[in-house]
Amino acid sequence: MVTLPPLPAGRHEIGPEIGIDVDVLFGAVPNRQLDASLDTVAQLQENHGIRRGLLCSLRGALFDVCSGNDETRKASELQTRFAPVGTVDIRDALGAEDEISRLAEAGVKIVRLFPPEQWAEPGSPGLAAIIDAAVGHDLVLLTSGDFSQFWRPFTDKGARVCFLDVHAYRVADFVVTARREPGFVASTRMLVGPDSIERIAGEVGAQHLAYGSRAPLHDVMPSALRLRMAGLTKQEWKQVAGGTAAAWLGEEL
Repeated sequence: MVTLPPLPAGRHEIGPEIGIDVDVLFGAVPNRQLDASLDTVAQLQENHGIRRGLLCSLRGALFDVCSGNDETRKASELQTRFAPVGTVDIRDALGAEDEISRLAEAGVKIVRLFPPEQWAEPGSPGLAAIIDAAVGHDLVLLTSGDFSQFWRPFTDKGARVCFLDVHAYRVADFVVTARREPGFVASTRMLVGPDSIERIAGEVGAQHLAYGSRAPLHDVMPSALRLRMAGLTKQEWKQVAGGTAAAWLGEEL
């Protein structure tokens, strides 16, 4: 195996600045020798020309929800480039309802779900209850999981949800669903086909797309480069590169 040299420190001047990355994690990564500390993740964004990120603690996703969410809020205070994203344990829907209320009262606007990582099935009653609770508090949802499996629990609820794992092979499925679900958004991370981003923007509008990288678990360069090379209008590019996420936060990019 050939080991490539590390990229030099400092921002890589490879294109326009990306406003917001909707898929950023930090904390302990089980079974991987990976530096996912807050400072490292912040520097990674800086190096790749990304201004801000929606940040979620891996502690909350994998170990303990409450302390993980507190860790995320503290991290966003230390590194103001990040906006905090809460999470819940889908396996404990009753506790999740309480945690969603706590997050909303604290001013957190976005909750991230980890169905595959928490072994939750698409038809889980707990997952449905959690989605209802989040929508009831007017929270935006981010979710991992194969779109072809996990689209259904979010339909007909008025949910604002970003599917973080929409693959290029699922573009058509996403488009026909997004036609009747104005709050459905696809992260660009896996839209690596030659026209995947462009087709979604052309069919249902750029407001159904948001840039995501899954830093630091995935290499940022491919997703950032793909977006920077996308055949979008200036307005569409601005929307995907940060406008969609800024609207979730109640901001203007």
